[in-house]
Amino acid sequence: MGEFAKPPTDPNLVKFSQENDYDALAKYLVGNMYRWREHIIIPKILGPVIIKTNEEKLIESTIESCAFKSVTSCVVGYGLGAAVGLFTSSLMPNVTDTTAAQTQTAREILREMKNSMLSYAKNFAMLGLVFSGIECCIETARGKSDWKNGTYAGGVTGGLIGLRGNKLNQ
Repeated sequence: MGEFAKPPTDPNLVKFSQENDYDALAKYLVGNMYRWREHIIIPKILGPVIIKTNEEKLIESTIESCAFKSVTSCVVGYGLGAAVGLFTSSLMPNVTDTTAAQTQTAREILREMKNSMLSYAKNFAMLGLVFSGIECCIETARGKSDWKNGTYAGGVTGGLIGLRGNKLNQ
């Protein structure tokens, strides 16, 4: 049987160990830290993998912001409130005296419908704005997205509505 010869020591390795330059030793053994990532393997479990551009990331962060969510809820609440106001005003016209000699004109009925729609729209818009803003702030503070955020936001929003209506301790 033959004996294996010991390989010659690298002079650079001896220099690193003598000078206690461990950072340079690591760079020598590992190589530089700047490598092109040409062969990244990303599992395709849920379909093709699409790497987002900076513009897409910017738009996504804008859409996920609390301000955008609150304003969107306000706008949608305004539209929903206007629809509910129109519906309820068509069901319950404000005719106080049916035996009166003068009946309501179409203009008066439309004015009442407009007032009802605006009232409902403003209330729903404010409710959506406050609820969505509080829910987003609670979610940010807790760091979780679960059912408790909506519950807490509903409680706080209900308390604010109670304060606004001056229904506490009267």
